[in-house]
Amino acid sequence: QVQLVESGGGLVQPGGSLRLSCAASGSIRSIDVMGWYRRAPGKERELVALMPSGSTTYYTDSVKGRFTISRDDTKNTVYLQMNSLKPEDTSVYYCYAVLSIDQVTGLVRVDRYWGQGTQVTVSS
Repeated sequence: QVQLVESGGGLVQPGGSLRLSCAASGSIRSIDVMGWYRRAPGKERELVALMPSGSTTYYTDSVKGRFTISRDDTKNTVYLQMNSLKPEDTSVYYCYAVLSIDQVTGLVRVDRYWGQGTQVTVSS
């Protein structure tokens, strides 16, 4: 059973910082992609940041220069450091991963997984 468990959300004032963490567990052979999406009330889900294997990163324009994504593959964990937070960053943030999973048959399955979501609220 593969799980993504997020932590680090909360309430912060505008201009403040938060760090989100997402740890993957299960029969994980390798992490192909990890990243973060968010969904604000009444809006569609939005890709925030993505980090394929290696050092390549992708950010949506609205968070460039303020958010930093990083990975620790020894811990199967992805982080999102969020600085200079704005009220419009208020959303539920979801961890996303593409993982290669060892199966009991000896085969490897590649699949997508989502975390349960963590609320980030930016308000004074």
